[in-house]
Amino acid sequence: MFTDWTEALEAEALPLDPNPAQQLAAAARVTARSSRDKDDLELLLDVLGLPTDTDTLTALLPLIPETGDAPMPNFPAAPALSAHEAMAISMHNNGDSEQVIREATGLSETELSDLITNQVLGLPRPAADTPAIDVPVVPLAVSNEIQELLDWAAAHPAASVRSRAARITADLSELTDRHDSEAAQREAEAKVAKARAELEKAQEELRAAKAGTRTTTAAATAPTPIRSGLGSGRTREELAAIRTWARANGHQVADAGMIRKAVLEAYDAAHQAPVRKAG
Repeated sequence: MFTDWTEALEAEALPLDPNPAQQLAAAARVTARSSRDKDDLELLLDVLGLPTDTDTLTALLPLIPETGDAPMPNFPAAPALSAHEAMAISMHNNGDSEQVIREATGLSETELSDLITNQVLGLPRPAADTPAIDVPVVPLAVSNEIQELLDWAAAHPAASVRSRAARITADLSELTDRHDSEAAQREAEAKVAKARAELEKAQEELRAAKAGTRTTTAAATAPTPIRSGLGSGRTREELAAIRTWARANGHQVADAGMIRKAVLEAYDAAHQAPVRKAG
């Protein structure tokens, strides 16, 4: 409760709602705290209609939470080591032989081998009531030595060794599939290139054949030169004799060019009449 009315009046004069700039800044800060990275922040700001200029993004980048490594799946907590197992690990670290460790702890050869392998590789020890899941090892097209090694690892009593064999087999299977896929792709590309070359060659042959056909057709349809005295079928000497006879018999003929049909017929009639008369 205010005791000074001046302070009360000043407080009453303050606006209850922030201005739009303050609201936008607050919304941008909340968006930055919910973003994964810079691109995600810029996309969210654009969708919300907030400023996405360089200065705004630079000021909001420190508010983006650090993602760090991807969260690991929640595995069940590994059971604690028993006194005998802890003693076996300690003796192994001190350099004692496995036989001495087994005699001192009462562990079997398989139990001791799994315990040491898990400790060396940093793997959690499987719970006693959870049976180990064996992944089948698929035979691959590898050398005999590698296949024998994988078979040995797949039948190993240690679960970690069997798991490693399964992972190696899966990787080899993936590499084999990729190799076969790329080989098939290269073969298909070679076939396509060969077919394209044959097609181009056939097209060249077709164009050449079409060009030859056009040349032959043009030569066949070329007009026949016009001979002197078209249609007469006479030689130049015969035409000269016809012109001489025509002038002598009152016919008008030119010195060159075509001779009228009537003159030719008169000439033929005059020269054939003696033959018929003689016959």
